[in-house]
Amino acid sequence: MSAQLIEVVTIDDVAGHQFPVAVCATDDVAPGDIYLALLPSGHKLAVYNVNGEFYVTDDTCTHGEASLSEDGMLEGTEVECTWHFGRFDVRTGEACAMPCTHPLRTWGVEVRDGNVWVTGVRPLAGEPK
Repeated sequence: MSAQLIEVVTIDDVAGHQFPVAVCATDDVAPGDIYLALLPSGHKLAVYNVNGEFYVTDDTCTHGEASLSEDGMLEGTEVECTWHFGRFDVRTGEACAMPCTHPLRTWGVEVRDGNVWVTGVRPLAGEPK
């Protein structure tokens, strides 16, 4: 069985974006829910509401092509990809359960005026800052 390489967004891929970007209203994401948001370029993000705290990651699981906003389940601060039951910490992007081994890209978040704003991309877990 060969390993599948999943394309991961790099910081250079988003260099053309002007941040911050409003991606949704806070009311769009109930506590415990995941919401699909798009950057102006069409890049897909998953927005998580963890007891009133908002976190944003790339939407695509790093193990497979699953959409975390469509196929994921949020349990506390971890999202489970229901395709193969791998898990990620939505705060850091760290892979927490096999078969996921590569971290998710996380994004800076600011909540103001009833909206969730993405303030920019963060380094991958384990990447130098």
